[in-house]
Amino acid sequence: MERLVFKHRSKNYFIVADAYNGKNIKDATETFLRSSTGIIKGTLKVNNTTVGILGNSKLVAYIGHDGLMDFNLQEKFENIDNEERDVIILACYSKNYFKPHLEKSKVNPLVWTTGLMAPEAYTIHDAITGYVNGETNEEIRVRAAKAYHKYQKCGLNAAKNLLVTD
Repeated sequence: MERLVFKHRSKNYFIVADAYNGKNIKDATETFLRSSTGIIKGTLKVNNTTVGILGNSKLVAYIGHDGLMDFNLQEKFENIDNEERDVIILACYSKNYFKPHLEKSKVNPLVWTTGLMAPEAYTIHDAITGYVNGETNEEIRVRAAKAYHKYQKCGLNAAKNLLVTD
């Protein structure tokens, strides 16, 4: 696993990106689901600032292959701290595959998908830009869809049908 930490240029936001080797996709999926429910939490020291990570984050995202299409998880992912977290899930059919695991998690899905997709950085970049600007779920979704359309050239309506909010 590799980790990168980004600090927003003008606002007090940190983005902590954990990258997993593809052979560890099940671990990555479980970590995302446990973080979304507050089961696992952590902090990271960045200079003199303590940054909440995993379940200590307000926004938790998963970007990559939807491993739930390939394996089943038996663990129940229920919110344990009564905190609502925002989530973004950029993976093929993520709403269909992740929703059953998140039903008792108290999450706010900002963006997830209804079909096959290319989970690339420009989509999450634009979604996070809307998030740090305090936009609504719908505004964040449209922002992500516009970015997806720009690079995938799939048509804005197709991108809006693919990237949905709840």
